[in-house]
Amino acid sequence: MRRHGYARRPGGGVLRHTLVWLAIMACVGWLFYGYTEGEFNPNRVPQVTGAGEIVLKRDRAGHFTAGGSINGHPVQFLVDTGASQIAVPPQLAEALGLKRGLPIQLMTAAGPARGYMTRLESVQLATLQLNNAAAIIAEGLDPGTVLLGMNFLRQLEITQRGDELILKPLARSDVNGKR
Repeated sequence: MRRHGYARRPGGGVLRHTLVWLAIMACVGWLFYGYTEGEFNPNRVPQVTGAGEIVLKRDRAGHFTAGGSINGHPVQFLVDTGASQIAVPPQLAEALGLKRGLPIQLMTAAGPARGYMTRLESVQLATLQLNNAAAIIAEGLDPGTVLLGMNFLRQLEITQRGDELILKPLARSDVNGKR
């Protein structure tokens, strides 16, 4: 059978139909992934107000997480006011080439753990940067998460309003914010 001067190929419509449906499913999957990733980390790029405040939204698990960097390497921070220092998982420490210093015993929510003192050239969260920061390489941490501890957070005024955490640089601070 001929339509408009073209010969119909057997199975050609099925292949085209299958490819269209595969493309539609891939687009829906991509959109769904973007939506769920935003729910798990709504602060991949933290929001900064005109006043220089960083506003973080609570993630799906109830935590405040944010994208940032250590020594220029992108990382995922978990804001942890219970951590005295920035804590880096061993896998990330190795990727960053961090030197293991003195071994220390850590008390974590999951119990005792081993760690090693280290230093970070720079820690950046949005417009805030801390240079030459003390940190701990902590065994047992989730390989994809860095605990942003009080040695970074103490330089900020921290306010929680509902599902938002507002981080405002203090007037006199070791954290260098663009103001």
